[in-house]
Amino acid sequence: MKTVLLGNSSLACSPLAYGCWRIAGTWNPAEVKPEAQASGRRAVLAAYEAGYTLFDHADIYCEGMAETIFGRVLKEEPAMRDRILIATKCGIRKLGEPKPDSPYRYDFSGEHIVSSCEQSLRRLGVERIDIYQLHRPDYLMNPEEIAAAFGRLKRSGKVREFGVSNFRPSQLAALQKACPMRLIVNQVEISLANLAAFEDPPGGRATGRRRKASAAFAARVSDHAIGGHAGPSGKSPRGEPHGAGAGLADETPQRNRADCRLDQSCENQGGVQGRGTRPVARRLVSPAGSSARGKIAVKANAALMD
Repeated sequence: MKTVLLGNSSLACSPLAYGCWRIAGTWNPAEVKPEAQASGRRAVLAAYEAGYTLFDHADIYCEGMAETIFGRVLKEEPAMRDRILIATKCGIRKLGEPKPDSPYRYDFSGEHIVSSCEQSLRRLGVERIDIYQLHRPDYLMNPEEIAAAFGRLKRSGKVREFGVSNFRPSQLAALQKACPMRLIVNQVEISLANLAAFEDPPGGRATGRRRKASAAFAARVSDHAIGGHAGPSGKSPRGEPHGAGAGLADETPQRNRADCRLDQSCENQGGVQGRGTRPVARRLVSPAGSSARGKIAVKANAALMD
């Protein structure tokens, strides 16, 4: 597989990324048995041997177990670390964390960003994350506080580059204005039927035109398609049969409302693995005026096409 640069950064990787949100086989860490861990290990190694060098994670994927499984692979195959890029995300907090009455929510406080990064580093067994991202936009975010947390992680050598995920143009622009470092990626979900990521919702500042965003970033290409499985139940994290919604559940209207409500899954990225389903593309907008070479990557979300 050829190598491309991520925008104006010095990071080079495969044009397609391998998404690790299913390598644990479940969203419940209590259900992760040795067989599931072995399956996840095989999937990661198969992707690596096939030429994937960009691996996408998030702290909420099986509550950190996906990162843990990946970290064990790196421990067994230490030479792999210098040949790949690791991206992971933070900002979604589950029910009952840290207090019993805490709701599902977004948390972009500086304290949580730094703490989440350090926990991901420990689970992955690495000293530095290559790309660290905010998982979903928080309408109550404080850009200056986020910028300060990013700066702290950068100065400590714990993160190489920063970015976001699922941000609309004006949200990214507001955060970039506060950040001294360039946000090199905005990981968004698109399809021919869903181009909402390129515009703000009605009433937003940038409605109707594209803002400068970031370089192309491969979002989860196969979501455990290589040697993978659809999970023990054969259903998505919400309990929907795989194939339902054809991967568009991530951009339902309630996801776009400012009330920031989260369902229990927090992350139904539409990774479908049933026969006859359609792949969902993910693309990041390149900086204005830059070459299109190496700027586009797509997510073929483990769909098995008839």
